[in-house]
Amino acid sequence: MKEVNPQETGRGYAFEMWMNAPMPMVTFFKTLNVYRLVKVSRKSGMKFNMLMCWCIGKAASSIKEFYLLPVGGKLMQYDSIAVNTIVANREGEVSSCDIPFCEDLSLFNRHYLQLTKQVAESCINHDLTESMVIGTSALAQYEIDGAVGMYSGIFNNPFLIWGKYKRRLLKTTLTVSFQFHHTQMDGAHASRFLDGVQKEINRLSI
Repeated sequence: MKEVNPQETGRGYAFEMWMNAPMPMVTFFKTLNVYRLVKVSRKSGMKFNMLMCWCIGKAASSIKEFYLLPVGGKLMQYDSIAVNTIVANREGEVSSCDIPFCEDLSLFNRHYLQLTKQVAESCINHDLTESMVIGTSALAQYEIDGAVGMYSGIFNNPFLIWGKYKRRLLKTTLTVSFQFHHTQMDGAHASRFLDGVQKEINRLSI
């Protein structure tokens, strides 16, 4: 990663407006149709959460704003993206695991399984500091209508939260919340990203 001059990017105005705002985070909610994702998960044996993480990474990878992030009052540019997942470890607590995103779903799956197992057994977080990390938290056993992430003032990374998917007559739906720093992107970018997640879900194949 490297520091960039905000005025030499498309985020110059946003940097001036939102970098020092007391609450610069914005949260969107979207209900996704995850019927195909559930179907692919069951037929392939791949984990639902892994497939969600891959679709998130794939949708984000085509949006240039995801390669920028305000860090310590500076605007940093990254060459790669990673998707974070929360792992239940062997001590009954949770640990954090960053998975490097790659276009190859089977390779991403291997990294996901290897790294989450490593983190679960070691109870040591796996952090990729050289990648722009998209946070996720899956509360898959609970039915929730939405969640708003906490703004710590330290981590400005985009973050998605979801609970248990809901079965309908012709649909299987999942409501996700997406929190992002307004310096990093605007609502239009966030909306395009969420639409992209749905499109990637729809394209999934075994």
